[in-house]
Amino acid sequence: MITLERVKAHPQTRVFMELADENLGVLGYTEHGVRHGKLVAKMARNIMGELGYSEANCELAAIAGYLHDIGNAINRSSHGQASAFLAYEILKDLGAGYRNIGLVIGAIGNHDESEGEPVSPISAAVIIADKSDVHRSRVRNLKEINFDIHDRVNFAVKRSRVVVNQNSKTISLVLSIDTRISKVMEYFKIFLKRMVGCQKAAHLLKCEFKLTINKTKFL
Repeated sequence: MITLERVKAHPQTRVFMELADENLGVLGYTEHGVRHGKLVAKMARNIMGELGYSEANCELAAIAGYLHDIGNAINRSSHGQASAFLAYEILKDLGAGYRNIGLVIGAIGNHDESEGEPVSPISAAVIIADKSDVHRSRVRNLKEINFDIHDRVNFAVKRSRVVVNQNSKTISLVLSIDTRISKVMEYFKIFLKRMVGCQKAAHLLKCEFKLTINKTKFL
């Protein structure tokens, strides 16, 4: 069984993760580097664990979550597929079995809502974890928040957390937004399609996706 720690220690992982984030920084995107990868890995693992999946599947979800954006080192367009190819190289080099590699790269290749769909529990967990990482710590340039809606919405989010309830079969994204910085409607303007993706992912996990913003339930 290949572990996340071995994947993180692979030299190709370290270099390409840095390059991916550098490229997106030049293009004006929010942070998509190691911090984002670590958080998505942790959330994907937790989602799987809370729903009772095996430790092996939890580890694969964490690996997919960590590597899902590494393809931005090549190009932002179709970065899910590029990430999957790079992950394949890393995992094969580490001696992972082909089925485990397939589960990871399938999750990575389907994580972007514009090009993919949840195809497995692992992919569903990665989708929800990725789309739930909305927070001010991802903003690179505070001077741009008045001009860039993505920076403004991310900076307005003071707190975000994912709550999984196995008994009620719900997966909830709970956000606290400073509406003096960005109105709630702006969140939906840029994230509505992503929330629909989270709904599909939750359904594959036999759960219902919930969204709460400033203690108001929207989904």
